[in-house]
Amino acid sequence: MTDGGELNTTLLRSQRCELAEDVGSNASVNPTMGEIIAQRMSRRDLAKGILAVSAITAIASPLIGAGEARAQAANTTPSFNFKEIAAGSDDKHYVAEGYDADVLIRWGDPVLPGAPEFDAYQQTPAKQAGQFGYNNDYLGYIPIDGKSDHGLLCVNHEYTNEELMFPDLPGRQDMGRAYGTNFAQMTKAHADIEMMAHGGSVVEVRKVSGKWQVVKDSRFNRRITAETEMMITGPAAGHERMKTNADPTGTRVRGMFNNCAGGRTPWGTWVTCEENINGYFWGRITEQHPEFRNFRRMGIPGNWQNWGQYHDRFDIQKEPREANRFGWVVEIDPFDPTFVPRKRTALGRFKHEGAAGITNKDGRYVIYQGDDERFDYVYKFVTEGKVDPANRAANMDLLDKGTLQVGRFDATGAGEWLALVHGQGPLTATNGFNSQADVVIEARRAADLLGATKMDRPEDVEANPVTNKVYVMLTNNSRRVAGQVDAANPRSDNRFGHIIEITPPDADHTATMFTWEILVKCGDPSVASVGSTFHPNTTKDGWFGMPDNCAIDALGRLWISTDGNSQTRTGRADGVWAMETAGTQRGTSKLFYRVPNGAELCGPEFTPDMETFFVAVQHPGEPDDDDPTSKPASFTNVSTRWPDFKPNVPPRPSIVAITKKGGGKIGV
Repeated sequence: MTDGGELNTTLLRSQRCELAEDVGSNASVNPTMGEIIAQRMSRRDLAKGILAVSAITAIASPLIGAGEARAQAANTTPSFNFKEIAAGSDDKHYVAEGYDADVLIRWGDPVLPGAPEFDAYQQTPAKQAGQFGYNNDYLGYIPIDGKSDHGLLCVNHEYTNEELMFPDLPGRQDMGRAYGTNFAQMTKAHADIEMMAHGGSVVEVRKVSGKWQVVKDSRFNRRITAETEMMITGPAAGHERMKTNADPTGTRVRGMFNNCAGGRTPWGTWVTCEENINGYFWGRITEQHPEFRNFRRMGIPGNWQNWGQYHDRFDIQKEPREANRFGWVVEIDPFDPTFVPRKRTALGRFKHEGAAGITNKDGRYVIYQGDDERFDYVYKFVTEGKVDPANRAANMDLLDKGTLQVGRFDATGAGEWLALVHGQGPLTATNGFNSQADVVIEARRAADLLGATKMDRPEDVEANPVTNKVYVMLTNNSRRVAGQVDAANPRSDNRFGHIIEITPPDADHTATMFTWEILVKCGDPSVASVGSTFHPNTTKDGWFGMPDNCAIDALGRLWISTDGNSQTRTGRADGVWAMETAGTQRGTSKLFYRVPNGAELCGPEFTPDMETFFVAVQHPGEPDDDDPTSKPASFTNVSTRWPDFKPNVPPRPSIVAITKKGGGKIGV
């Protein structure tokens, strides 16, 4: 890494977030679950010649023994009813027979009143600030007056692909940047357009004659960018480590970025999550830096962007604590365009994939979170107060007080949520934690000290309100070696990921104990060495790799979206698969929708009546980075021009509305 911020790496962009998951360092000495497995195996088992891998399979497989019996007994949800599409990869998108998949809104489409139509050749920061942002990820549908055909879409804009966006930049050779030494070809205008393309959008949408459309000039429509003023609330608000030259109070911050997944609350707010914030900070870290230990654990600076060249707040030497103000869950009221977004620090600072919640039976709200990096953790936050369904205003600061917890997965199939509370256990001044503010700012290091289980890139974590099961998407971890294999992460060189199912005792999501098992290990079942565990009834089109986001429909059924499939890696594009979680077909999946070349499928979201399935198609047009013959991506060299398919129009990340022809519930 050089002073100018050039990142020396040979990693290509199969996903930019994947690079981020590599740079952070979890150097904790927490025992791996492989060691726990070894302790669990009795000498009697060893005498019988049972190998460690066999023991892991017995613990993990959802298709054998007592696990299958439990699954059959718990079959309370109907199976999926649609004709599966063929897996594959080309420049178009595909949906199951009998369904329409209509593009609703694209990068650059006007959001705010007076915003111009998209023109990639005449783009400016001011224009982008009023237009739909880039790389839409999470999306949440919040009904207006309880309606399934009229509501607000809340959309995250995670990051930018400059090489695809700007006609005056050359193609990206690799993540070391192809724009010349020290970002020479990246101007301030480029950087400022990027900043306006980040953040999020609120868009009013309505179904008219069976088709969805954006309500233009709606009073609800809003753009949130890397410059939008926000409040810092919770235990870190006002702390010395949150203060900067621009904000000596430590309570106000400009913007959010790298917002990946998120959630929506029962009181009608949108929670959006900052993930790989390390990449936006510029410079060189030394041991003399006041946040050296903290920043090293977060992989700061990442030097992906050159924003620090033009804005001092992104330079870690000029503003040594600005980075502490990012990496949080942000709550936004989409019904109030003047609402100042709140960074809710009680939920901890790390690389948040999502913050999906569930109202517990005692009224407290529980949010599950994944820290999307190899060898990082699964978290849970339990509010101190209870949800008041009759008083929306009473819930608006509910996320400022509660208990942040991190998961430990034991080889027995049990687990425990460990509280990250200042003064408890190792979280004391002796270890550098002088207050709860220190704990939440350095949530990763606090979790290290508590002995949390290192996971294989925990991304989306969703609770099923019908069954009370919790599903953890573990995308992959090719860096796990044989000696690090454990019960919760049962494969070394885990390129295809797996899904964990958590069961809270007596449907109590506030409980500190839980049980767990692996729903499915992903990858091609026809390749024995991969070790996948899809149900045998899964077809050649139905298996997938790299689970990322998920959605639970109103019937309690699980839908999974993926990130990282490619023609070279799996012979198929990313998409949405329907996954059976109960009964004799548990572990069976079917392909419902697939995206065009280079794209990732994000943000699956249903309307309450299940008659619309919204999905986000992110970064279409990227090359297959696993293919050594693939040419560098650029504005003129793309793998698709979806969704416009016009010669001079670049591929555009978009939201797609999927509906059944003639109406009806999805997959029923």
